[in-house]
Amino acid sequence: MYNSYELNESVRRALDLYSQSMIKIAFAYLKNIADAEEVTQEVFLTYLQKRPVFENSEHEKAWLIRTTINKSKNMLKTGWFKSRNPVPEDLSYLPKEENEVLQAVLSLDKKYRIPIHLHYYEGYSIQEIAVIMQAKAATVGTWLARGRALLKDKIGGLENEEISL
Repeated sequence: MYNSYELNESVRRALDLYSQSMIKIAFAYLKNIADAEEVTQEVFLTYLQKRPVFENSEHEKAWLIRTTINKSKNMLKTGWFKSRNPVPEDLSYLPKEENEVLQAVLSLDKKYRIPIHLHYYEGYSIQEIAVIMQAKAATVGTWLARGRALLKDKIGGLENEEISL
């Protein structure tokens, strides 16, 4: 168990290390930066309230990502979220190619979008994604393959070229 100082330091370190990744993951679900930031704040509030003890930094990161995914899904289920008309995000600050790829990724169904984000943007293996998403590794592999095929159809590419996200 943490004392108050250790807990504050642990949260501060996690905030520095993982907050940007958590915002990106929440954004992949919610497609709105303000909502993604709100979910990330809620995750850190939960961290402070529950005071979880982790085996190592990878365990901590996995807990934060899993909690971010769960809270994002919860937000998607709320009546308020379903009834509103989301304002499209302005991605004009990104280079043209990166903007096109991100728009294509965001247009995918979440069962493809989230594994692609975790694999290509966060660097997780299929096995790690399977644990995080509570799915079988073979299923995650299928989602990645189908997501890549959909992206190839959307943004094109050469016949033998791998999609680089």
